[in-house]
Amino acid sequence: MASIPTYKNYIGGHWVVSRSGETFENRNPADERELIGLFQRSNAADVDDAVEAAARAFPEWSHRPAPKRAELLYRLGEILRRLKDPFARDMTREMGKVLKETGGDVQEAIDTAYYAAGEGRRLFGQTVPAELPDKFAMSVRSPVGVAALVTPWNFPMAIPSWKLLPALLCGNTVVLKPATDTPLSSVNFVKACEEAGVPAGVVNLVTGSGSAVGTPLIEHAQVRVVSFTGSTEVGRDVNRSCAQTFKRVSLEMGGKNVQIVLADADLDLALEGALWGSFGTTGQRCTATSRLVLERGIARAFTERFVARARALRVGPGLDPSSEMGPLVNRAQRERVLDYVEVGKKEGAKLLSGGNTLDGGELRHGAFMEPTVFGDVTPSMRLAREEIFGPVASLISVADLDEALAVANDTAYGLSASIYTRDVNKAFHAMRELDTGIVYVNAPTIGAEVQLPFGGTKQTGNGHREAGSQVLDLYTEWKSVYVDFSGRLQRAQIDTEAES
Repeated sequence: MASIPTYKNYIGGHWVVSRSGETFENRNPADERELIGLFQRSNAADVDDAVEAAARAFPEWSHRPAPKRAELLYRLGEILRRLKDPFARDMTREMGKVLKETGGDVQEAIDTAYYAAGEGRRLFGQTVPAELPDKFAMSVRSPVGVAALVTPWNFPMAIPSWKLLPALLCGNTVVLKPATDTPLSSVNFVKACEEAGVPAGVVNLVTGSGSAVGTPLIEHAQVRVVSFTGSTEVGRDVNRSCAQTFKRVSLEMGGKNVQIVLADADLDLALEGALWGSFGTTGQRCTATSRLVLERGIARAFTERFVARARALRVGPGLDPSSEMGPLVNRAQRERVLDYVEVGKKEGAKLLSGGNTLDGGELRHGAFMEPTVFGDVTPSMRLAREEIFGPVASLISVADLDEALAVANDTAYGLSASIYTRDVNKAFHAMRELDTGIVYVNAPTIGAEVQLPFGGTKQTGNGHREAGSQVLDLYTEWKSVYVDFSGRLQRAQIDTEAES
């Protein structure tokens, strides 16, 4: 029997076991017989060690010129590119999504590394004219301090890269707490940082549960900024905790995303977008297309084709090249989604396809279920209002664009929305009226490019954004600097005209 690999925390430049002396298992959701490895079941003492290491490393790292920090990030991008294939395979083994998607996940980290490296010479401030003579006025960015990064399991390398790389670029040091379902991808990411030459203590990794690691990390007195991606319920608690000591906090939370299909749309294109949006990553995306709002003129035809295509999707292990949809991340998540299937039935929605587990043959060892489609859904149903985080699509019929927009915005969330139409006037009207942080025209709700801000409105987040240049505002403090070279006292905010 092959030996089981045991993975350690990374603290102060060393791979170390937890002070608890305990570990937890990481198993393949496509085949739970496969034990991927043992990971440290860390506690508050490990968090203290990691935060203190980050705090010790902060002065030297923050004083390194930003272009030099950026060169290191570029090297990291090169390393990630070299290791893309094995990292993608490891990710598929631990969270289930198909190889093409995990390859895209690693590619997102590569892209983020290159983009962050380019920003190393672009940490712009401002120079502005002063109101007094012989006086120079400017603003500059300063790093915040130790950053706590709490990341989810569905994009276990892309999302950590969105947080960690801009934090490092800006001169902060970090402690990364990954999800317990996907610790291997974070270990791989941190090993790549180590190979790139990140100094000891600048990047630290502590694995374990949210209560044992996440909470003490967020509450730690030396942590100055927190970036969290996860559920709205947990995000609310994170926000309350950070408010006690006025920590800076970024929350990226839930979504209930909509794809609108108008009667003039290219239905073939809209169909492909709906399938990818609804069932990509087994629906386990904050940007998943959970609601399909269909103009009545095409609703029946679109529904028939969508159901047929959903039934035909090949569900299987993510490492199988023929698989189009993998398992859910674990059996508990599958049970949660199946509970929503029962809720939909009880509410009066019509189950058009799916709704069952897939337990035949080799699939019986994994957390598989059928792609699921509900028709006759109304906007007031829980199916149309609550985030399911699984392969369940709800179809809603509307009379026209105005009703479609009203339905689309009738949700507590505001992450991503999509509209399919050939009418440029309707497209621009929807772009303006959709109350979401991201809008797609003739494309599905999922996907992001690193040079644009990612985030949402309402209960999706608290106003900060990941990616783009906007993320730099989270990880920097603005400092205004005035240089008076007049050689005399010049009193600002004094009515000099009145004196004369």
